Amino acid sequence: MSCKENFGKPRVIALVMGAGLSRRFGSDKRRARLANGRPLLQATLELARTNFDATWVVLRQQDDSGELGLDPAVDVLHAPGSDIGLGTSLGAAFSALLTQASTRNADAAAVMLGDMPWVTPNTCRTLIDHAHAERIAMPRHEGRLGHPVLFGQAYWPMLSLLKGDTGAREVLKQHASACTVVEVHDSGIHRDVDIPMDLD
Repeated sequence: MSCKENFGKPRVIALVMGAGLSRRFGSDKRRARLANGRPLLQATLELARTNFDATWVVLRQQDDSGELGLDPAVDVLHAPGSDIGLGTSLGAAFSALLTQASTRNADAAAVMLGDMPWVTPNTCRTLIDHAHAERIAMPRHEGRLGHPVLFGQAYWPMLSLLKGDTGAREVLKQHASACTVVEVHDSGIHRDVDIPMDLD
Protein backbone atom coordinates (compact mmCIF):
# COMPACT_ATOMS: atom_id res chain seq x y z
CA MET A 1 0.00 0.00 0.00
CA SER A 2 1.44 3.39 -0.99
CA CYS A 3 1.77 6.47 1.17
CA LYS A 4 -0.86 8.09 -1.00
CA GLU A 5 -3.37 5.43 0.05
CA ASN A 6 -2.32 5.69 3.69
CA PHE A 7 -2.22 9.41 4.20
CA GLY A 8 -3.88 11.02 1.20
CA LYS A 9 -0.74 12.72 -0.09
CA PRO A 10 2.23 11.03 -1.77
CA ARG A 11 5.55 11.15 0.06
CA VAL A 12 8.27 12.39 -2.29
CA ILE A 13 11.99 12.70 -1.64
CA ALA A 14 14.00 15.34 -3.49
CA LEU A 15 17.26 14.07 -4.97
CA VAL A 16 19.39 17.07 -5.95
CA MET A 17 22.23 16.34 -8.35
CA GLY A 18 25.25 18.47 -7.43
CA ALA A 19 28.29 16.43 -8.43
CA GLY A 20 28.93 17.95 -11.87
CA LEU A 21 32.31 19.49 -12.71
CA SER A 22 31.01 22.81 -14.16
CA ARG A 23 33.47 22.67 -17.07
CA ARG A 24 31.54 25.12 -19.26
CA PHE A 25 31.02 27.53 -16.38
CA GLY A 26 34.77 27.90 -15.77
CA SER A 27 34.62 27.57 -11.97
CA ASP A 28 32.52 25.83 -9.32
CA LYS A 29 29.07 27.08 -10.29
CA ARG A 30 27.53 25.60 -7.16
CA ARG A 31 29.06 28.51 -5.24
CA ALA A 32 28.11 31.15 -7.83
CA ARG A 33 25.80 33.88 -6.52
CA LEU A 34 22.34 34.54 -7.82
CA ALA A 35 20.97 38.05 -8.14
CA ASN A 36 19.62 37.80 -4.58
CA GLY A 37 23.06 36.85 -3.24
CA ARG A 38 22.25 33.19 -2.55
CA PRO A 39 24.74 30.56 -3.77
CA LEU A 40 23.25 28.53 -6.63
CA LEU A 41 23.26 25.08 -5.01
CA GLN A 42 22.01 26.43 -1.69
CA ALA A 43 19.08 28.07 -3.45
CA THR A 44 18.12 24.83 -5.22
CA LEU A 45 18.34 22.90 -1.95
CA GLU A 46 16.16 25.46 -0.21
CA LEU A 47 13.53 25.03 -2.94
CA ALA A 48 13.69 21.26 -2.42
CA ARG A 49 13.54 21.39 1.37
CA THR A 50 10.50 23.65 1.45
CA ASN A 51 8.48 21.53 -0.98
CA PHE A 52 9.42 17.87 -0.53
CA ASP A 53 9.27 15.52 2.43
CA ALA A 54 13.04 14.97 2.58
CA THR A 55 16.05 16.22 0.63
CA TRP A 56 19.19 14.40 -0.44
CA VAL A 57 22.06 15.96 -2.38
CA VAL A 58 24.66 14.13 -4.47
CA LEU A 59 28.12 15.71 -4.19
CA ARG A 60 31.57 14.91 -5.53
CA GLN A 61 33.69 12.43 -3.60
CA GLN A 62 36.01 15.13 -2.24
CA ASP A 63 33.31 17.69 -1.37
CA ASP A 64 32.75 18.94 2.16
CA SER A 65 29.11 19.96 2.64
CA GLY A 66 30.08 22.37 5.41
CA GLU A 67 32.49 24.21 3.12
CA LEU A 68 29.71 24.48 0.56
CA GLY A 69 27.50 26.06 3.22
CA LEU A 70 24.83 23.37 3.02
CA ASP A 71 22.18 22.94 5.69
CA PRO A 72 23.10 20.03 8.02
CA ALA A 73 19.49 18.81 7.73
CA VAL A 74 20.15 17.82 4.10
CA ASP A 75 21.30 14.21 3.66
CA VAL A 76 24.50 13.97 1.62
CA LEU A 77 25.53 11.22 -0.80
CA HIS A 78 29.01 11.23 -2.31
CA ALA A 79 29.25 10.02 -5.89
CA PRO A 80 31.98 7.45 -6.58
CA GLY A 81 35.10 8.76 -8.29
CA SER A 82 36.12 12.29 -9.24
CA ASP A 83 35.11 12.49 -12.91
CA ILE A 84 31.82 10.71 -13.51
CA GLY A 85 28.71 11.27 -15.58
CA LEU A 86 25.15 12.01 -14.55
CA GLY A 87 24.16 8.38 -15.04
CA THR A 88 26.78 7.16 -12.57
CA SER A 89 25.70 9.81 -10.06
CA LEU A 90 22.07 8.76 -10.41
CA GLY A 91 22.97 5.09 -10.11
CA ALA A 92 24.88 5.68 -6.89
CA ALA A 93 22.11 7.87 -5.49
CA PHE A 94 19.30 5.40 -6.13
CA SER A 95 21.43 2.53 -4.84
CA ALA A 96 21.76 4.46 -1.59
CA LEU A 97 18.06 5.31 -1.41
CA LEU A 98 17.18 1.62 -1.75
CA THR A 99 19.22 0.77 1.35
CA GLN A 100 17.87 3.51 3.64
CA ALA A 101 15.13 2.65 6.12
CA SER A 102 13.95 6.27 6.04
CA THR A 103 13.14 6.11 2.32
CA ARG A 104 11.25 2.80 2.19
CA ASN A 105 7.83 4.38 2.65
CA ALA A 106 8.39 7.00 -0.06
CA ASP A 107 6.21 6.94 -3.16
CA ALA A 108 8.72 8.65 -5.44
CA ALA A 109 11.97 10.59 -5.73
CA ALA A 110 12.14 13.92 -7.55
CA VAL A 111 15.37 14.19 -9.54
CA MET A 112 16.37 17.85 -9.46
CA LEU A 113 19.43 19.41 -11.06
CA GLY A 114 21.50 21.48 -8.65
CA ASP A 115 21.61 24.46 -11.03
CA MET A 116 17.83 24.85 -11.42
CA PRO A 117 16.54 26.96 -8.50
CA TRP A 118 13.92 28.76 -10.62
CA VAL A 119 11.33 25.97 -10.61
CA THR A 120 8.29 27.37 -8.82
CA PRO A 121 6.91 25.87 -5.59
CA ASN A 122 3.56 25.50 -7.35
CA THR A 123 5.16 23.24 -9.96
CA CYS A 124 6.68 21.11 -7.20
CA ARG A 125 3.31 20.76 -5.48
CA THR A 126 1.54 19.95 -8.75
CA LEU A 127 4.05 17.21 -9.54
CA ILE A 128 3.72 15.77 -6.03
CA ASP A 129 -0.03 15.46 -6.60
CA HIS A 130 0.77 13.18 -9.58
CA ALA A 131 3.39 11.09 -7.78
CA HIS A 132 2.81 7.36 -7.46
CA ALA A 133 5.05 4.37 -6.73
CA GLU A 134 4.41 2.94 -10.21
CA ARG A 135 4.43 6.17 -12.19
CA ILE A 136 6.94 8.64 -13.60
CA ALA A 137 5.75 12.26 -13.56
CA MET A 138 7.43 14.98 -15.61
CA PRO A 139 6.56 18.64 -16.19
CA ARG A 140 5.97 20.23 -19.60
CA HIS A 141 5.84 23.92 -20.44
CA GLU A 142 5.06 25.25 -23.92
CA GLY A 143 5.62 21.84 -25.48
CA ARG A 144 8.98 21.12 -23.80
CA LEU A 145 9.62 18.65 -21.01
CA GLY A 146 11.77 19.75 -18.08
CA HIS A 147 12.80 19.08 -14.49
CA PRO A 148 12.25 17.85 -11.87
CA VAL A 149 11.19 14.35 -12.90
CA LEU A 150 9.48 12.22 -10.25
CA PHE A 151 10.36 8.52 -10.39
CA GLY A 152 8.07 6.15 -8.54
CA GLN A 153 9.78 3.69 -6.22
CA ALA A 154 9.07 0.82 -8.63
CA TYR A 155 11.74 2.29 -10.94
CA TRP A 156 14.45 2.83 -8.33
CA PRO A 157 16.11 -0.60 -8.81
CA MET A 158 16.67 0.01 -12.54
CA LEU A 159 17.82 3.58 -11.89
CA SER A 160 20.36 2.21 -9.42
CA LEU A 161 22.05 0.40 -12.34
CA LEU A 162 22.72 3.55 -14.39
CA LYS A 163 26.31 4.39 -15.34
CA GLY A 164 28.06 6.86 -17.59
CA ASP A 165 26.64 10.18 -18.72
CA THR A 166 23.33 9.22 -20.32
CA GLY A 167 21.11 9.93 -17.32
CA ALA A 168 17.69 8.27 -17.13
CA ARG A 169 16.71 8.56 -20.80
CA GLU A 170 16.66 4.80 -21.38
CA VAL A 171 14.46 4.24 -18.33
CA LEU A 172 12.01 6.84 -19.62
CA LYS A 173 12.07 5.30 -23.09
CA GLN A 174 11.51 1.74 -21.85
CA HIS A 175 8.65 2.79 -19.58
CA ALA A 176 6.96 5.44 -21.69
CA SER A 177 3.53 4.02 -20.86
CA ALA A 178 4.12 4.77 -17.16
CA CYS A 179 5.04 8.41 -17.81
CA THR A 180 2.57 11.12 -16.85
CA VAL A 181 3.17 14.50 -18.47
CA VAL A 182 2.04 17.37 -16.23
CA GLU A 183 1.37 20.70 -17.92
CA VAL A 184 2.73 23.66 -15.91
CA HIS A 185 2.98 27.41 -16.44
CA ASP A 186 6.61 27.56 -15.39
CA SER A 187 9.60 28.36 -17.61
CA GLY A 188 11.81 27.54 -14.61
CA ILE A 189 11.58 23.84 -15.50
CA HIS A 190 13.90 24.60 -18.45
CA ARG A 191 16.22 27.16 -16.92
CA ASP A 192 19.65 25.97 -15.78
CA VAL A 193 23.16 27.42 -15.54
CA ASP A 194 25.85 26.44 -18.00
CA ILE A 195 27.81 29.71 -18.25
CA PRO A 196 28.06 32.75 -15.94
CA MET A 197 25.67 34.75 -18.16
CA ASP A 198 22.90 32.28 -17.27
CA LEU A 199 22.85 33.66 -13.73
CA ASP A 200 21.41 36.97 -14.93
